[in-house]
Amino acid sequence: MNPAERVPLGRTGVHVTRLGLGLAPLGGLFDPVDGDTARATVERAWQLGIRFFDTAPLYGNGLAERRAGPVLAAKPRAELTLSTKVGRLLRPGGDDTGGIWAESTGLTPVFDFSAAGVRTSYAESLARLGLDRADILHLHDPDEHFDQTVAEALPALVELREQGRVGAVSAGMNQAPMLTDLVRTGELDAVLLAGRFTLLDQSGADELLPLCADRGVAVIAGGVFNSGLLADPRPGARFDYAPADQHLVDRAVALDEACRRHGVPLRAAAIQFPLTHPAVTSVLIGARTPAEIGDAVRMATVRIPGTLWSNLRADGLIR
Repeated sequence: MNPAERVPLGRTGVHVTRLGLGLAPLGGLFDPVDGDTARATVERAWQLGIRFFDTAPLYGNGLAERRAGPVLAAKPRAELTLSTKVGRLLRPGGDDTGGIWAESTGLTPVFDFSAAGVRTSYAESLARLGLDRADILHLHDPDEHFDQTVAEALPALVELREQGRVGAVSAGMNQAPMLTDLVRTGELDAVLLAGRFTLLDQSGADELLPLCADRGVAVIAGGVFNSGLLADPRPGARFDYAPADQHLVDRAVALDEACRRHGVPLRAAAIQFPLTHPAVTSVLIGARTPAEIGDAVRMATVRIPGTLWSNLRADGLIR
């Protein structure tokens, strides 16, 4: 895998690098990150050839966008591919960290999948970032808001695309079934599938990935470490934002041992596995330090023998 390779995002004119930087950790995911370190992490990613950066208002309740924005705004705009998300507005009057954001902002995310909410969210994201447009705009976690998303939010995104204010319309979720329903509307250019096509969970391959491959909808794979368990398989490691159950720890340890027998770090296998499916265009990696993004780029370039995947399947560790 060449992490700096630029490839088309489905049938759009947007291009992404095979490896992208997800900015959630820079919003203080689980642990605080100082501003200088956050900016240095984005800068290091750029130095290593990464040109695709994904953020959201939710990430640190605005912190990730504010921290990354000045670095990205200083880069050649034609080389940069930026995605952000809509569906939550940040409003004062509370300090809702959701139990996962370590830093206080005094803001609370409020779901809003109305057309006006989409337009407001996008404008406020651009203001925090200090940029005039994003290349990809994702509907963010519409799990409990499907009807309004289809009736109001999605048409608003399509209008932004038709106006040339975004290059691609997408949806990002931690589940595959609703993404499948959204792809069937015929309006999405891409999906961001978090944690559902990994070494521990391949449920995205049931319907979503084949449908995307058939329709030319690009899949961006996120959450490839499943919140950390596949980066460091041990008791107490997180899976989907919570401490992992023991049976998941045992599976991750077995995956680690199998990878070691092939001379492959588990982190490398976790990063590269999603690209074994033809529907997957790019992999997003979260990092909170320059060292972490440097490690991710190294892991992305590790040569993985095809026998590893076949042996993992034969052993029942992946489908």
